[in-house]
Amino acid sequence: MITRELLGTALVPGGEELRLFAHGRDFMIVLGHNELMSTRMRGSEEALATMTAQRLKGTTAQNWLIGGYGMGFTLRAALGVLGADARITVAELVPEIIDWARGPMAEVAAGCLDDPRVRLSMGDVADAILLAPEPLDAILLDVDNGPDGLVRADNNRLYSKAGLHNARKALAPGGMLAVWSAFPDPRFRRRLEEVGFAVEEVEVRARYDANGKGKGPRHVIWFARAG
Repeated sequence: MITRELLGTALVPGGEELRLFAHGRDFMIVLGHNELMSTRMRGSEEALATMTAQRLKGTTAQNWLIGGYGMGFTLRAALGVLGADARITVAELVPEIIDWARGPMAEVAAGCLDDPRVRLSMGDVADAILLAPEPLDAILLDVDNGPDGLVRADNNRLYSKAGLHNARKALAPGGMLAVWSAFPDPRFRRRLEEVGFAVEEVEVRARYDANGKGKGPRHVIWFARAG
């Protein structure tokens, strides 16, 4: 019987402790009793990038902001569908997450952080949105289990009306805010609409087999387009 092996811990600034486990060839990052991410369940995190790219088709030299890195599923998927002229900033708050990507999970990361299109920004994605030096074509958020501050209370500002206004101002006309969630949230969708986004809510599966058939839990992505 294969048991879970604790590989490392990390304290989220202003939040709780993350733990990285290995289980055979699989990895998982856990917060309390919540499994935040796992190499067994990557389909919806990849869809966050691929479905955003589908909706921005035709936009050249795209400029994306991804928060946070997690296990790199969204970043690797973005690199796979964006052109050589794309720029992707990854905002990650927890330094150990990057240490794990370059250390025990280096095979999973597959060098994505070293791609010349990628810039790593260590810090809060909310600050990266406010300080974006030029308009963004896409902002992809997967920093909690949904639109509430599970990982740390300060993340709630991302999902407030003020935070959504900031995201909308940071986007180029027609740009996309895409938010991943483990569950539906009608109140969050209403907030998106109230600040002026055109909102599409899509249900995706946690993983997909070789034939593209969805399996596992059902997750939600909101695609909010700026006018």
